Formats: sequence, structure tokens, C-alpha cells
Amino acid sequence: MNIDFSNKKILVTGGTKGIGKSISELLVSLGGDVVSINSKDCDFEKDDIAEFLKSNIDFDDVDILINNAGINKIDYFEDIIEDDFDRIMKVNVKAPMVISKYVIKNMVKNNWGRVVNISSVWGTKSIDQRTSYTTSKYAIKGMTKTMAIELANKNILVNSVSPGFTNTELTSKILSEKQKDNLIKKVPMDRMAEPSEIANVVAFLCSDFNTYITGQDIVVDGGFLIS
Repeated sequence: MNIDFSNKKILVTGGTKGIGKSISELLVSLGGDVVSINSKDCDFEKDDIAEFLKSNIDFDDVDILINNAGINKIDYFEDIIEDDFDRIMKVNVKAPMVISKYVIKNMVKNNWGRVVNISSVWGTKSIDQRTSYTTSKYAIKGMTKTMAIELANKNILVNSVSPGFTNTELTSKILSEKQKDNLIKKVPMDRMAEPSEIANVVAFLCSDFNTYITGQDIVVDGGFLIS
């Protein structure tokens, strides 16, 4: 048996880099009609993002939604700039909420849908300088659970995936080589994940092989959280 996304329209946010790019490429290779939007297409920080999205993005006939777009800025708590905090909440929490609102209308009509929100291991635990990011990732997990409850009887399964340390441009931008080496030492598998390994889990959750998993957070971290 093979995963097949033929005749499925899939919307991926942040689908041109890192994990989002791997997700998009994998779902295309499995037959999906993938539409990817990123910061060049859609300003996820806009205060009126709802009106912008309705005017610029075609949500009709979307069967599968991957809310992957996200940003991060690390600061010690007392140094957090409120505008930075607001930006992270808008991109990491509000944008997925608004996009999901419009997309699920078609899913409800079809009595079938899959939504995967990309969270993080920092949505389960935290370290210093992660207040803003951790807050946003806890929030997206909470939204996932409530969406799952409300949509379960409409055959719409909503889950989140929490990657651990993953070899992406964002990781390289935020962490020095020394910081990356120190984090890898805490991973039992002794390496970072590749974006394709996260994409594989997302593909399963979105496929017809998943018929009864909803409201869950699937951690893909090489054993980090249990070590």
C-alpha cells in the first residue's frame, strides 16, 4: 500500500524553505496538488490578515492544510521587545487560526479534511531566551486540540507535529555552531533531524492511512524529550 494524494488540493504555509519545502516536495511526489504560500505571497504579520487572505488567497477546494510558517527571535525575558513578541504571535498563532477558519469550510462541506500544525519541542519544554517562541508553540498545540474536538464528527482530523532540532536555515540563523553542537549532545540519536524526516510524519497524518488520530502532538526529536 502506498500513500497517494492524487485529487487532493494541499495548502502549505512557509513551503519554500526548510521543513515546509520538504513537506511540499514530498506531497507533490505523492501526487498532491500543492499550493505553497510564504512571506513573499502573504504578510503573516498584517493586523488585517483576515481581509488580506480573503482577497489574495484561493481557499476553495483545499483538502489538506499544513500550517508551517513560523518565525523566532531569541531574547532574555527582560529584554523582549513587545513588537517582536507581537510579530511572533501574529505569524505563529494568529495566521494559522485565520487560515484554518477559511480552509475548514470546504472540509466541512466535503466531510473530509486534514490539518497539521507545526509546533516544536519548545512547545513542550523550554530553555532560556525562548519565552516568545515557546509561548507561541504552546498556543498552537492548544488550538490544535480544540479544533480536533470541534471537527472530529465531520471527519476532519487535526494534529500537530513537534520537530526537535532540525537542520534548517532557521536553525543555522538562530544558533551558533557551538550552540548547535551542545544541543546535539542532548539528543540520544546524536544528530539533528533532516527536514525530510519531519515531512514523512506529516504525510502519514494527512493520508488516508490516518483514520483515527486527532488532537495529538507527534514529537519527532530523536529522543530529546525523554533523555
